[in-house]
Amino acid sequence: MTEYTVEFVGTGETVDVSDKQTILKACLEAGIAQEYSCRVGMCLACSAEIVEGEVTQPAARGLTDEEREDYALTCMARPQSDLKLKRGVYPPSIEQDAAGAAAAADDD
Repeated sequence: MTEYTVEFVGTGETVDVSDKQTILKACLEAGIAQEYSCRVGMCLACSAEIVEGEVTQPAARGLTDEEREDYALTCMARPQSDLKLKRGVYPPSIEQDAAGAAAAADDD
């Protein structure tokens, strides 16, 4: 079992995460407030931009194959190297969905 350091850019928070553990689980155990909801890789609430490093997240069904390169769903992602993540940054697919929903609401 290998441990990696996950740093959250802009917060100064870091957590050590085993390659067998999800980033979210390690955060919760360490008392780090990481947003989440479904815990099954669908809702994208736990999304973070990968600034540096690599993860494996085969069950992150809420992300497209392309988005998996740049975003981690912390409820599914397991580190494969030391990481730098930026929380609160969502993949383009959810940003587009949110913009479309806002435009539809404006039409009402």
